[in-house]
Amino acid sequence: MKNDNFIHLKNFLRNSIIPYAFPHINKEGWKFVAVFALITALLAWMWTPLGVVGLILTVWCYFFFRDPERVTPQIEGAVISPADGKVQMIAKVRGPRELGMDNEEFTRVSIFMSVFNVHVNRSPASGTITASSYVKGKFFNATLDKASSDNERQLLAMKTQTGHNIAFVQIAGLVARRILCFVKKGHILKAGERFGLIRFGSRLDVYLPLGVEPQVCLGQTMIAGETVLANLKSAAPQMKGKAG
Repeated sequence: MKNDNFIHLKNFLRNSIIPYAFPHINKEGWKFVAVFALITALLAWMWTPLGVVGLILTVWCYFFFRDPERVTPQIEGAVISPADGKVQMIAKVRGPRELGMDNEEFTRVSIFMSVFNVHVNRSPASGTITASSYVKGKFFNATLDKASSDNERQLLAMKTQTGHNIAFVQIAGLVARRILCFVKKGHILKAGERFGLIRFGSRLDVYLPLGVEPQVCLGQTMIAGETVLANLKSAAPQMKGKAG
């Protein structure tokens, strides 16, 4: 009986407590955690209360780079959210000029990531990257519409397995100062596959082809790699919703 209780406790800790208290983090984050920890040790040596502040910031840094596993829906034509965060804007716009898509109209869905969201970005669909462009820019607040055209950004165009052309853009924000993208032209991605991250607050824009309406609402919370944003093979009207 004691052994059974011990096994149950061990399984409980392994499956319930540990994953939340000590989540897996992206390898890009370890060097930052190390720097924060080193500064914390220095501050604690200087004055204990400063060390406490440093410890809080170190824990925040650790959780910022968390990289949880996600279960991606296997739905033909589905476009999956590439980022954790909230839908902030939905607009009809021309495609990104940098990707040669400005002669077509798209529906742009903007997802804002706060400094408390998971910042690992995932491919919104399965397909091949047909174009890539990095643009140096400014660091306006990512909630502003002009961030799509003025801020530092990494743009990717994709030909999906269903034959549609979509685009998705990593946009640096007011605090973000580093966009990481792990793919380039010719790279084949699966829906939900990790393709990059942005450090410390930012935004992801997804460009849907004309006629494909988003199945999410303004203010909706998105989960990267899991939330279905739209379906390329569906003619369903734009989803309507009300905050409550």
